Amino acid sequence: MGIALRIAALLWGLAALGLLLRGGIAEPGTALAFGVLICLGEFAHRGGEAAPLATAGALAYALLGHCGGEVTTHGVAQVVVVSAAGSLLGMLARRSRPGPDRCARRVLTVGFAAVLFQPAYNSGVVDAWVGHGSLYALFLAVLLALTGLCEAVLAAALVRARTGHPYGPLLRDELRALRGIGSAVCASGVVMALAVGVVGLWALPVFCVPLLLTQLSFRRYGEVRDTYRQTIASLARATEIAGHTRPGHAHRVAALSAAVGREMGLSGDEVTVLEYAALMHDIGQLSLVDPVPAGATASLPADEQRRIALLGGAVVRQTGVPADVAVVVERQADPYREQPLTARIVRTVNAYDDLSGECGGGLGGPLSALERLRLGTGRDYQSEVVESLARVVARGVALPPPG
Repeated sequence: MGIALRIAALLWGLAALGLLLRGGIAEPGTALAFGVLICLGEFAHRGGEAAPLATAGALAYALLGHCGGEVTTHGVAQVVVVSAAGSLLGMLARRSRPGPDRCARRVLTVGFAAVLFQPAYNSGVVDAWVGHGSLYALFLAVLLALTGLCEAVLAAALVRARTGHPYGPLLRDELRALRGIGSAVCASGVVMALAVGVVGLWALPVFCVPLLLTQLSFRRYGEVRDTYRQTIASLARATEIAGHTRPGHAHRVAALSAAVGREMGLSGDEVTVLEYAALMHDIGQLSLVDPVPAGATASLPADEQRRIALLGGAVVRQTGVPADVAVVVERQADPYREQPLTARIVRTVNAYDDLSGECGGGLGGPLSALERLRLGTGRDYQSEVVESLARVVARGVALPPPG
């Protein structure tokens, strides 16, 4: 699916370029202004953060029918070429390798919006049906809602093709994102198109400032989130430094737990809780005077396991992470049928890492560990979690080396 979407985007872009070269550029000044705006938005983009300026500019150009009171005549092909060219130039200007998935999404999504709007507007259908009053603004909003849905479907499909994760939860996460920054970007695109239609290209600089500030806020939010996760990861290493767990154990359990959670259809927020809990699930072992060999607390009495889990949850609550993370840590010693799914996943993956390390690693280690987990289903582990773990292990996940 991912390859098919990239090929479709490439063919659509080449076809649009061919049509544009054949028919010539309409309103070159307007095309240049929007191309520069999209390029600036991509240039200001960093890492995995959103690019609201580039996206809003591309959508506004796709929905532009007037510029300063004058009717525009650019069509679908020019919208696709200007959006693609601006995006690629912005990526190259910041010396970033253009991501095929991002480029494919931009071409297909903006092209979809242009197909919905440009033919109907240029043929006079929009004037006849909705005019240029409040119904026109509502018409643009409906088109952007459909475009947002298209973007979510494409984004989920591309992530599914790249990672193999279930499509349903990925689409749910993308649709959920539309309620936040997605809807704000779509609304900015509508307002920008309306403003340019009345005021002209002078409206573009007015909209650049708030959108650039929004992009800056996203970057800072991403930096804070990364620092937060690094702090939790450093705290999780305390058990390794103290000799209570094997080196890399917490990070291996976190990586595998997150992969299993996605395999089982957990949402993005649930996977984040799962990953944090997996990183800190052994923090209660710091209360032990004598470390348990290899950190495998399953050999301890049930009361001692419960005490360690409760102490770990108490420590986690002091870190300021969501309360759901502490609940997962506290419930590690409960019977698995009484645990939430996230706690069952951490429990299973933790046992897998202990057993595979005990077996010496290599090809026989994971296979033997999975077999022993399957023997414990119905008593200690949920069978669905074990089988999801088996599928994740079979696909392969980048993990820290065993200690």
